[in-house]
Amino acid sequence: MTKRGVFIGRFQPFHKGHLNVVERILSEMEELIIVIGSSQISHRITDPFTAGERILMIKTALKKAGIEMSRCWIIPVPDVNIHKLWVSQIINYVPGFIRVYSNEPLTCRLFIEEGFEVDPAPFYEREIYSATEVRNRIFNGENWEELVPESVSQIIKDIDGIERMRALIKTDKRSI
Repeated sequence: MTKRGVFIGRFQPFHKGHLNVVERILSEMEELIIVIGSSQISHRITDPFTAGERILMIKTALKKAGIEMSRCWIIPVPDVNIHKLWVSQIINYVPGFIRVYSNEPLTCRLFIEEGFEVDPAPFYEREIYSATEVRNRIFNGENWEELVPESVSQIIKDIDGIERMRALIKTDKRSI
């Protein structure tokens, strides 16, 4: 089997920390499957972007970073909301893999119980680079563009993502 890893995230949005993790994983693996979790959810304060928009962000950022796209898979996977079935859901959506990269405790536990190698995703300046921080800065009118690759910033602007997010926060204060 190809030495292939899986990196699971919501990527709401894809930021420089994610890009750093991808680069570091690819230094260990021949290929990487980037699983876009919760792919069916969008237009929410914590999940403002569609699966298609997130795929575009990731693909464009990886290409601009000079990452060989033949080494990467970007696959959206909807939630199944039953923990015991979630690993099977991932397995059914993606090519075979040998290692999972995650820092989310439940994800790690579920994959370990199914016999997979699980390694922590190598965080890059986590206190700065997080999707929550990017979203909060957009909501607050602060400098968010420094946290994302330039191509992601352009996509967010092109899809009118800033206005979408600001409208979301005005209409759904319960989700903050």
